[in-house]
Amino acid sequence: METLISKDINEAKQGEVYAPFANDPNTYNKKFYIESYGCAMNFSDSEIVASILNDKGFGATRIIEEADLIFINTCSIREKAEQTVRNKLQNYAVFKKTNPSLLVGVLGCMAERLKAKLLEEEKLVDIVVGPDAYRSLPSLIEEAESGQKSVNVLLSREETYADISPVRLNQNGITAFVSIMRGCNNMCSFCVVPFTRGRERSRDAASIIEECKQLVAEGYKEVTLLGQNVDSYHYQPGTETEAITFDKLLEMVALIDPQLRVRFSTSHPKDITDEVLHVMAKYPNICKYIHLPVQSGNTRILQLMNRTYTKEWYLSKVKRIKEIMPDCAISSDIIVGFCTETEADHQDTLDIMRQSKYEFSYMYAYSERPGTLAAKRYQDDVSEADKMRRLDEIIALQGQLSLASNLQDIGKTFEVLVEGDSKKSNKDWSGRNSQNKMIVFPKTDAPITKGMYVQVTVTKASQATLIGHLVDA
Repeated sequence: METLISKDINEAKQGEVYAPFANDPNTYNKKFYIESYGCAMNFSDSEIVASILNDKGFGATRIIEEADLIFINTCSIREKAEQTVRNKLQNYAVFKKTNPSLLVGVLGCMAERLKAKLLEEEKLVDIVVGPDAYRSLPSLIEEAESGQKSVNVLLSREETYADISPVRLNQNGITAFVSIMRGCNNMCSFCVVPFTRGRERSRDAASIIEECKQLVAEGYKEVTLLGQNVDSYHYQPGTETEAITFDKLLEMVALIDPQLRVRFSTSHPKDITDEVLHVMAKYPNICKYIHLPVQSGNTRILQLMNRTYTKEWYLSKVKRIKEIMPDCAISSDIIVGFCTETEADHQDTLDIMRQSKYEFSYMYAYSERPGTLAAKRYQDDVSEADKMRRLDEIIALQGQLSLASNLQDIGKTFEVLVEGDSKKSNKDWSGRNSQNKMIVFPKTDAPITKGMYVQVTVTKASQATLIGHLVDA
């Protein structure tokens, strides 16, 4: 996933249009347009939806005016994310006026959380589909085409979409997401995920390996294994067979091809084991990077959040990671202004950041979500002004930590997977190293293409980017 330092990950991710073109535009009589918001899991789900829509006879378009069907894949993690979606739905009114047969659907976590309310209040919505109900899309579309509003937000204890081959949407042909599990059993008091995505269930390991092999055959060079909590992956092939845990799955994927880079997200601190860390250390193609959300640095607040660890325990986990992999980068999620948080509690969060030395973080002000345990049990009593001030302090500190980490890389040489042109100039290449840091370097006469591994020596660094030059072969 892209690295960023942001007040709101949705500000960085929102509005990404995932719509590939068919090889032959005339293959499909109807066209769909899909826009994704929020976490990587939503973007992965959009690829599953695209596959189902292709089978239904819908081809993709990046031109919204051409679409017969518009889907918006939504996030409910923050109030701002939901408001962004509501604003988008209002914008779609223009297209409905010029194309009365146009269908608009809401997918994902917001669909699950608000259910029929979307159909009742948002007159522009024709279809509402939760994360576990995408297989029902063909029948729901047929209902909507006949003039009926259609909804399916039923959660499942079995659905993993293991047999559906995702359509890789708007990707660079180098990196791809692979979903390994769905749902979450961790009832963090601030989080809506257990209510919108259901309980944990792990995907058939054989289908994961087959998907990764297919990606290699298609030329992909990096996969990111996705789950709300990948470390709790647990698949039992049969009663006589040993269960496959995440460390075993990680090794199986790494062994597919030494040229295939392997990443994963997200880890819960309580579940990442020494076995996982040793597998990461053993295989060079498993990236030395762990996203390890802390949420708060204060033990009392962590208990209110139901995070099941203390500040001291978390720091011991960070220490263990560095003992086994000294070169491993660690990033985090941080929430400021949770219920009853004091200035002293906030200082504990700043302290755990300094001790953990995060390379980057996703940082948020607490946003109470209806239906969560925190909304039921605690008062959202930290003022908006205090939340914003504390968030600014967190962001400023993370900027210092990121810059300090990057400055330490000056003079070092890294293996970089070339992902394409730099965002700022087509005269430069860009790609990431194992630690998930973006490295930019000038193009030369060397015959370099996307998907190649190259050696780059870092000569300069900013808070967000390493800058270097290609090492002569």
